[in-house]
Amino acid sequence: MLLNDFLKAVKVLLLATTCANYSGFIFAQETTADSFRPIYEPTVLVDTVVSKLSDEDLANIVYSPPVENTSTRLLWGDTHLHTNLSVDAYLRGTRLTREIAYRFAQGKVVTADNGMKAQLRRPLDFLAIADHASQMGIFPRLEANDPLLKDWQIGQRWAKMMREGRIVDVGIEWAGSMSSSPDPKYLNTPDVRRSIWREIAEESDKYNLPGYFTAFIAHEWTSAPAGDQLHRVVLFKDAADKAIQQIPFSAQDGDDPELLWDHLEKYQQKTGGSVMAIPHNSNGSGGKMFAPVRLNGAPMNAHYATQRAKWEPVVEVTQLKGDSETHPIVSPDDPFADFESWDQGNLAFTKVSTAADFQYDYVRPALREGLRHESALGVNPFKFGMIGSTDSHTGLATTDEDNFFGKFGESLPQPSRYANQMFGVLQEGFRFGASGLAAVWAKENTREEIFAALKRREVYATSGPRISVHFFGGWNFNASDAMAPDLAVIGYKKGVPMGGDLSTAPSGKSPTFLLSAVKDPLGANLDRIQVIKGWLDSAGATHEKIYNIALSDDRTPNQPVASTVDLKTASYTNSIGSSHFNRVWTDVDFDPTLRAFYYVRVLEIPTPRWTAYDELKFKVKMPDQVPKIVQDRAYTSAIWYTP
Repeated sequence: MLLNDFLKAVKVLLLATTCANYSGFIFAQETTADSFRPIYEPTVLVDTVVSKLSDEDLANIVYSPPVENTSTRLLWGDTHLHTNLSVDAYLRGTRLTREIAYRFAQGKVVTADNGMKAQLRRPLDFLAIADHASQMGIFPRLEANDPLLKDWQIGQRWAKMMREGRIVDVGIEWAGSMSSSPDPKYLNTPDVRRSIWREIAEESDKYNLPGYFTAFIAHEWTSAPAGDQLHRVVLFKDAADKAIQQIPFSAQDGDDPELLWDHLEKYQQKTGGSVMAIPHNSNGSGGKMFAPVRLNGAPMNAHYATQRAKWEPVVEVTQLKGDSETHPIVSPDDPFADFESWDQGNLAFTKVSTAADFQYDYVRPALREGLRHESALGVNPFKFGMIGSTDSHTGLATTDEDNFFGKFGESLPQPSRYANQMFGVLQEGFRFGASGLAAVWAKENTREEIFAALKRREVYATSGPRISVHFFGGWNFNASDAMAPDLAVIGYKKGVPMGGDLSTAPSGKSPTFLLSAVKDPLGANLDRIQVIKGWLDSAGATHEKIYNIALSDDRTPNQPVASTVDLKTASYTNSIGSSHFNRVWTDVDFDPTLRAFYYVRVLEIPTPRWTAYDELKFKVKMPDQVPKIVQDRAYTSAIWYTP
């Protein structure tokens, strides 16, 4: 009897387990075997339905129709990182290799040059290690006694000076070798350059994992005539087999960007590949980056404008060495224009910046000037998108305020780094900002698709946080579109994304814009979302205006955002601000006869800056001049209107 009861219980349990796999079904109350029958029996239902359909019906029914994949996904990366292969990084103590930099970007734990463990909270989706082309990789080779360098006298002299601890002297001599047409004694052989470049390209291929992590082949062209920064990151879409067919073009080969563009043209003609140049740190260009004249002093012409637009589809608007969106001098009505400003002088501090320089140092006035050039030349040389990147020279791409590993060796986490000066004589460490990131709306995480997104300017910049931003322009968006669950689908269907163009306005229509901004899920709430408009009037003068599209906490534009920052604990709360903004905005000031551009700026609520975290971690007291609160932000690429 006991055995029968046991077997019956086992049978019931087995049936119950089987039926429990039908989640959410209703069962009979009795516990007999016959009563364990789900209300829904899949086999019977499928048989019944199929039996009612004729062969002709089945042939005409498409349950899941194939559609063209027009969707994009948001990818985060850094297109501007340096390792021990960059001379200035090596001279400032960086020994981290490209391999370590890739592993760190992929989320692995690594050891920084100061001995600290380092890891990103969230891996990057893509990375371009852009070591300087000038003397790329020579110091690790000299240290390893590379036989290819044994007869290079200046290199052997530098190696001896390094062993003697005369690093500053080496840096001075190296900096003096950076001019175009330098003394031949400073130039290492093409064989050395070719060998190093091959290793770089092949290593990038090794770490490139299509669909998971994109490693771009890249280098930096480091032109700085008279100390004015004209630097560009040269970014390849291609794999090593094409990239190695030409040696990287350096500032020693030519310091005029037109010579760089000629080199890129020859590369594409020779290989069938694709490449672009990305300007950065225009804030240190001494008025040269976006000047109306060419570097040789000749006026800008249509050919120059065409070449610039072709080779430079995006600019790096924010990074460690300051923000280049705008400046109070050129945007006096913008209360947020003074953000992480590096405005004391050009890159090398060889001259003091002036108001006249600022007009051609910053991105927003350049976008305005682009409209004027287009009207005169028929081509807009400054029709570029915006991205951010770090320009870190530590091998560590970090942008979190509480996980910031600095610019050079002397700015790695340590008690004195806020006061340490770049190269011992230039900017103080506290002026470096924990910035920035490149945000890309791409179809896939591959070199091809990210490169294509950069070319079409469907990209944006942040100063560090991963704020998600959509921005579409068209003629028929309505308020309900902002609340739709498929907001992006509607955006692509009814308009163009950031980086796109609107042409001649339909009669009686003003452009409408669909905007969405969502906070970094691991970061601060949002303060506001703005549209920045620039236009060219009928007299040929340019203008700008800022529209506050949405503000958190039901504030008016004249009410500044509050702050929850507690500097004693280096903390803040998300008790203020908004998690997201979705809006449709119409330009009520629109004139269909005038050229214009529009881009979005999103601001977070105030949060502790990296200096506040350092003050707490290292128990140091920093001077009052050191900023300890930051209002991080995002800048989208523009949408242009052309009559």
